[in-house]
Amino acid sequence: MNKFIALLFFTLLVSCADSSVMQPFDKSQKPAEVNIKGYSKPDVLQLRLNGVPVSINGSTSYTNKIETKLDFVLDEGETDRLGIYNNETGTEVAHYNITYDNINDYRTLNFFNLPGIFLQASAVKPQVNLGKVGFEFIFPNLGEYSNTPLTNVKGILKRENGVVLAEFDNIGKKSFTEVKIYNYFSNTAPVYLELYKPGTSTPYTGSEIIKVKIKQDMGANLIVIQEKMENGILTVKGEIDVADYL
Repeated sequence: MNKFIALLFFTLLVSCADSSVMQPFDKSQKPAEVNIKGYSKPDVLQLRLNGVPVSINGSTSYTNKIETKLDFVLDEGETDRLGIYNNETGTEVAHYNITYDNINDYRTLNFFNLPGIFLQASAVKPQVNLGKVGFEFIFPNLGEYSNTPLTNVKGILKRENGVVLAEFDNIGKKSFTEVKIYNYFSNTAPVYLELYKPGTSTPYTGSEIIKVKIKQDMGANLIVIQEKMENGILTVKGEIDVADYL
């Protein structure tokens, strides 16, 4: 009888030990902080974290300047989805999958939601003295239609007569260039931005010189360069000036 009790006790002890081995340890956790600085006009937007609307100053829909900070906790292996939606149509404008491993990539999230474009970048209107013109450029969809593998291009800003106004060594996808300033000379004459492969005089795509007509305003101009297809032909436009919204 004593042997039976001892055997039963040993069996239970082994069973409990195996059970404890099978139980997973608590998952690692990491605090997440996302600082959002956005702008939308004229569309009204809504942010949703895992499908739940984000309240900013008591409202779950917002336009013009959009600023808030999200604080939450991420488990290792977990993915939290931050979505940006058009509040009136419910259409998703953009989304971000935030994980334990990539949270540092989303410490700050900047965006502009403007007619015809969603731009994930920060922009600060530079100080340009009276009588001067300043230009900054960004090329967010570089390669979308041209299929170029380039991540940036060289830009030369010229007058109609070919006089060089400014040169931009690296116009990239993710951030505006440094401002280049010159003397204002006309409220009607356009300027043209020619686009080349970095460090060369070769068009960044194709064989013909790519000339983008740019409207110049006195003061700061923050121009978004875009590849577009028009009647099956690749064109490059510079029609959006973020400075108009700042």
